[in-house]
Amino acid sequence: MTRFVLKRLGGAVLVLLVLSVLVYALFYLAPGDPAQLACGERCTPAQVAQVRDQLGLNESVFAQYGHFLRGIVAGRDYSAGASVLRCEAPCLGLSYQSDQQVTELILERLPATASLALGAMVIWLVIGVGAGLLSALRRGSLTERALTVLTLAATGMPVFILGLLLLMAVCAYLQWLPFPTYVPLTEDPEQWAWNMLLPWLTLGFFESAKYARLTRSSTLETLAEDHIRTFRAYGVGERAVVGRHALRGAVPPVIALSALDLGTMFGGAVLTESLFGIPGLGKTLIDGVRVIDLPVVVGVVLVIGTAVVLANVVADLLYAAADRRVVLS
Repeated sequence: MTRFVLKRLGGAVLVLLVLSVLVYALFYLAPGDPAQLACGERCTPAQVAQVRDQLGLNESVFAQYGHFLRGIVAGRDYSAGASVLRCEAPCLGLSYQSDQQVTELILERLPATASLALGAMVIWLVIGVGAGLLSALRRGSLTERALTVLTLAATGMPVFILGLLLLMAVCAYLQWLPFPTYVPLTEDPEQWAWNMLLPWLTLGFFESAKYARLTRSSTLETLAEDHIRTFRAYGVGERAVVGRHALRGAVPPVIALSALDLGTMFGGAVLTESLFGIPGLGKTLIDGVRVIDLPVVVGVVLVIGTAVVLANVVADLLYAAADRRVVLS
């Protein structure tokens, strides 16, 4: 198991290094002048040259990437006129628009995205796994057909349409809840939970269809195996067969996909964040692209990529813990 963990961690470090090269090359070496973007359209050539010198853009490409990578690992110093501004590790640069450290900006927005992703994950696991298991156990019944229709409908419905329908039904027509306005957890936990309820339901319902289908197929596949038939032949009760043995075979793929989707949600919930006004990483990325704030865009992309890579590692480890055959393969 130790060798398996070290192998996965080593692969993750290599992938992150390659990701940093690709992201840096894509945004900083693309056509355009980062110094002009940082200075603004009204800057004179002398001011642009000064900004270029402050950002180290006069050096070679390899030296620039070295400074970028060193800033992530050990921090970086930026010239600010007569003084020097220290950007502590992990330094992802300074925003062109506000001169704020990108790391601080991301840390301010990260709790909103994390709370959205975690709350939605609870909903999609409860609804998705429950519906998939019920559909597998009631195969051929009216319940199974109804769940299949709902699953297909949820799979084909765009997340922003689902969110708008929930807003119209819950807030406008039924008036059960006011229109959500994001409130940080540290300010008012109760209001935070009520205002996050609809975003959680929107993202959770949208993702639960996928888990319902996966759970149903995994459960049916496990129930058709020889050892399940043997247990039934020896008189083991159906509840014990399903709870102790069938679920054990159906859970590993659900665990692996949940960890992966949780990492993807850190950048994949852009529509949900924009619809409900949640100041998360997805909205930050869109705002950075809109004003061409390269350090913010690069920093958010790297954080999202890191979350996805780490989620893959966690998924592999959880899958291996649930099925020891993965470690031996």
